[in-house]
Amino acid sequence: MSFYTSLTGLKNAQTDLSVISHNIANSETNGFKKSTVEFADIVAGSAYSNPKMIQGIGATVEAIKQNFALGPIDQTGSALDVAINGDGFFATVNAATGQTYYTRNGSFTMDGAGYVHDGSDNRLQVFPVDATGAVTSTTPIDAQVPATNAAGAEFAGVTVSGNGDVTASYADGSNTIIGKIALASFVAPSGLKQVGSSNWVSTGISGAATLGQPGNGQYGELLSGALERSNVDIAEELVALISAQRDFQANAKAIDTATQISQTIINLRT
Repeated sequence: MSFYTSLTGLKNAQTDLSVISHNIANSETNGFKKSTVEFADIVAGSAYSNPKMIQGIGATVEAIKQNFALGPIDQTGSALDVAINGDGFFATVNAATGQTYYTRNGSFTMDGAGYVHDGSDNRLQVFPVDATGAVTSTTPIDAQVPATNAAGAEFAGVTVSGNGDVTASYADGSNTIIGKIALASFVAPSGLKQVGSSNWVSTGISGAATLGQPGNGQYGELLSGALERSNVDIAEELVALISAQRDFQANAKAIDTATQISQTIINLRT
């Protein structure tokens, strides 16, 4: 029994090491959120077992929990680099599949058609607005900057304000608000499913996304010309790495001790 009990410890330590390694590997990934492993003990007994004599039979991984604490904000100066100062996620839609993703990585660019998208061609979602900048619908659309305005003037630049207004500037000196960035929130963000590239998708655990405007209620304001870095603390991860290594070594030693005891019993002579 001691072999199997220590084996669960080895497997758990290996999982812990894998999660810590993943955190360290993404310490420079914009919008990345670190994870921690939560363990639980395993106890088995029947209705006829003496509760004073029940032994534990090891441990198991109960959850790999994501930490959505705000990461450091890095000033980049790029107009389409946007950080969320508070809670919320950017909503993006893949141009090919129509899949909706949620991210904290606000590194966006424009393509030749004027669509604002991330590095994976997922288009930023904005609320449509009228000429005054007032939101006209709660159903988001792809952010697209027209190449020319109504007067025929050519596109000159784009800015993002703290309240989420995406404003296009044109050669004739006029400005046009093309939309207001839509932010998403969830009842249980730790239930979001990681899909890579600092993207998440909603699940039954996280609940459906609730969309809102930056700076309102639980939605944070936006910081233009800035990016949110990974919230991984290298010092904490290295301490956790040492602890996980010690756990692995201790469980391996327990297996070695059990092996020696078994060998001693087998070698007994009458």
